[in-house]
Amino acid sequence: MTPPSRSLPSPFKHRTGFAALFRSALFFVAACALLTAATGQISLKTTGTKNATSVVQTEQVRAELVAHAPDGVNAGKSVWVGLQLQHQPQWHTYWKNPGDSGLPTELHWTLPAGATAGDIAWPAPQLIRVGAMGNYGYGDTVLLPVPLTIAKSFSPSQAGDLEIGLKATWLVCRQECIPQEGNFVLHVPVRGSTALHGPAFDAARAAAPQALPVSASAKVGSDALRVQAKGLPAAWLGKELQVFPEAPNIADPSTSPSLQAWDHKTWSATLPLSVQRDSAPADIALVLALDGHSIRAVVPISGIWPALPDANAAGPTVAGTSVIATTATKPVDNSWSAWSLALVAALLGGLLLNLMPCVLPVLAIKVLGFSQHARHYQAAHRAQGLAYTAGVMLSFTALGALMLVLRATGEQLGWGFQLQSPAVLAALATLFTLLGLNLAGVFEIGSVLPHRLAALQARHPTVDAFLSGVLAVAIASPCTAPFMGASLGYAITLPATQAMGIFAALGLGLALPFLLASWIPAVGRWLPQPGAWMDTMRRFMAFPMFATVVWLLWVLGHLTGVDGAASLLALLVCLALVAWSLGLEGRSQWIFATISIVACAVLTGAIGQNVLRMEAPEQSGTAASSLWQPWTPGRVEAELGSGHPVFVDFTAAWCITCQFNKKTTLGQAEVLADFRTHQVTLLRADWTRRDPTITLALEQLGRSGVPVYVLYQKGQAPVLFSEILSAQDLRTAIARL
Repeated sequence: MTPPSRSLPSPFKHRTGFAALFRSALFFVAACALLTAATGQISLKTTGTKNATSVVQTEQVRAELVAHAPDGVNAGKSVWVGLQLQHQPQWHTYWKNPGDSGLPTELHWTLPAGATAGDIAWPAPQLIRVGAMGNYGYGDTVLLPVPLTIAKSFSPSQAGDLEIGLKATWLVCRQECIPQEGNFVLHVPVRGSTALHGPAFDAARAAAPQALPVSASAKVGSDALRVQAKGLPAAWLGKELQVFPEAPNIADPSTSPSLQAWDHKTWSATLPLSVQRDSAPADIALVLALDGHSIRAVVPISGIWPALPDANAAGPTVAGTSVIATTATKPVDNSWSAWSLALVAALLGGLLLNLMPCVLPVLAIKVLGFSQHARHYQAAHRAQGLAYTAGVMLSFTALGALMLVLRATGEQLGWGFQLQSPAVLAALATLFTLLGLNLAGVFEIGSVLPHRLAALQARHPTVDAFLSGVLAVAIASPCTAPFMGASLGYAITLPATQAMGIFAALGLGLALPFLLASWIPAVGRWLPQPGAWMDTMRRFMAFPMFATVVWLLWVLGHLTGVDGAASLLALLVCLALVAWSLGLEGRSQWIFATISIVACAVLTGAIGQNVLRMEAPEQSGTAASSLWQPWTPGRVEAELGSGHPVFVDFTAAWCITCQFNKKTTLGQAEVLADFRTHQVTLLRADWTRRDPTITLALEQLGRSGVPVYVLYQKGQAPVLFSEILSAQDLRTAIARL
């Protein structure tokens, strides 16, 4: 028997279902845009070569793909290709072992069948000092040559050339560091001669370490490697050599080889061990260099290596909350007990995520729908709760799976990566603008879609509940609640099946309040009776939607600059005109709709590219104040070496929790006074745009998203704070310095 129900005022009764249907129709579009744009923004591997070129120019580096094939491309022979980097003054990129900080240049080739790329023939590097750190790399101009082996079965293309594709990534640094990348394509004639860059290839091969019959050995001590070598070039006798270990984190790059000596024709040196040492190899490859000439020797190591640094002692401690943390050198504990504890932490993190301001607009709409349907059949109400939970959990696991897949392909990214894409931000801003206009009554779905289609939501409320869960994840995923950061950092170190369990637990925590409300009848009695207030509430909820659009535009401005944000705002105004015109009746609808649609099409063609064009980091990044300085790789070590404690704020413009903490705890006069009193260096790592170096730093702290707050002190383990930063916890930690 159907229970009696109170009728709603006629205007609201006409509109409420349409708003929900409107969400349903747009959620699939938003989800598709989210995955497509995020994947396209994160990796250039999916882009075709039609937009590639042989030269990529930035403000710091001119990168060019060049080739050397003086006799053409012949089956069974080899040709040389390479990436030539011309650096602006004071800028440099890195060798295969970057030293104390940095990342080596990486080359990923796309070649036709029958052509195989070898390894980079690395020229000997230079020692580059930045403060107390020592790095290995290149300034001025360097060519990284690579041999291509042409199989006997090779057949040229119809165009008669060899098409070479290259995806290159490099980190260019001065005091600050900027990760850069480029897509290159080069066509080498099969029958012609390509020798324009011959001198550059000759110079690069001459600068590469030579293989000479050198007799070398090394013995490890408690704090150093002691190396001896015989058979070195006669011109080197009695001179001080440069030493470059090919393997990172073995010898200390910041300390020059000490106690170099010659005993007749035998050279010896002492190489201090790195405090970051993470292995005990049986041999070590060394490059010895002098006056532009170098040799390479693989040196066997005798003796017993000292114990590796204690990962537990070096790992971060946590202030303000109890979480699970891992470090880059600490073995991953994927035991049942550790995983179960991580599941509980993930569930609590997802539950607390409901309190984050970024989830408020979606929850408010669900409360409105809950009030409307609270007195319907309990079975139907429970079905909607299960559908909403399924939408949240499936979206969380799908987003987590996408992140893990992209990381497996070599991408450096973490949680919240989708909002590092201008396309995703534009799609979400469009979605929430239309939602706000619909809630405000500017237009109704019933005036745009056929009545039969508009009535689908009333017949399938569970579908609408499922898609509401999808939207909740799309907006909530960039936020990080307490317990959530450590759970995500732990998840990316686990096998895929266990990691998916962590993501599912986060989703269950986010959906749990609405799920419990749908299954507990008493909740319905707490809510007011349906009536005219719901129409007012519905229109009021348009304003949180518009506030979300403002936030998305602000984040977009950090990526594309003021031109990108203003262009999207103009397009949204035009979209609002289209939505309004479609709500008119009669001949005026046809006239205004035609004019507005044509105007939107023209405007999109004129300024649409501004929305997706990323600005250079130094143009769009937030300028450092005299108090806060930009974080760069190695900056923490340099400041600690100078005797200063360091506090690092890992943040992003799209992270609302980050902005809340920045305006409250980190903006308190008392906290800032404590920082000044104890001479703490304040660094800010801005992760608004994709930055592999920040991603790597987060992973080393056992985290996968922001906010992350870390206090460093020389000789002490780093201290990690809760995502909801407490001024009391922070001041207590500073007082202990």
